[in-house]
Amino acid sequence: MNVPTFAPPVQASLQALLELVDTDRERQCAQVLGEAQARAAALRSQAHAEARKRMRQTFVEQRRALQAQVAAAQARLATQQRLQAQQRTSLLLGLARQQLPAALQARWSQPAARAAWVARVLDVAHARLPAAGWRIVHACDWPAEELATAAAGLAQRGHADPAFEADAAIAAGLKVVASGNVVDGSLAGLLAEADEIDAALLRLLENPS
Repeated sequence: MNVPTFAPPVQASLQALLELVDTDRERQCAQVLGEAQARAAALRSQAHAEARKRMRQTFVEQRRALQAQVAAAQARLATQQRLQAQQRTSLLLGLARQQLPAALQARWSQPAARAAWVARVLDVAHARLPAAGWRIVHACDWPAEELATAAAGLAQRGHADPAFEADAAIAAGLKVVASGNVVDGSLAGLLAEADEIDAALLRLLENPS
């Protein structure tokens, strides 16, 4: 069998063709590889962007949840503090109510405080009751000289001949009766004004000075 031989020019052309094919193949491979790398880079960038977006969203949700927890804790604390303040005020009011009768009794036993007490009751009676027919019911320990001073002052204000009556049921203070109306400045009468007493005690507790 005879093996064909190629002339040198033909062999050279064949070699050039083979090199051209190899070059084109390398170009196509490089193009495909470049496109694949570009797609991979785009996918990585998209994945990173989506991951950052999810992470930001997670941070936002966590921050909102934390803010809600802090707000709820602050609300619970404020409620607890308010309840504690109310309980403290209630306890202080209870103690003050218990101590008030003895404190008023002690004031009645002091001449200056007793004089101020009597003057206040008579001033209120003067403003609210008719001028005539007064009956003044008072504690038995009201000194006679103070009673006489009060009677003289009432006479100067147009209340002639008021009747004074000691009553053992009155522990301290006095009350004025006229025409069926009463101005009760006795210890029991003052303590009966529970709402006014509580309001006054609250003002003292809030502003002790």
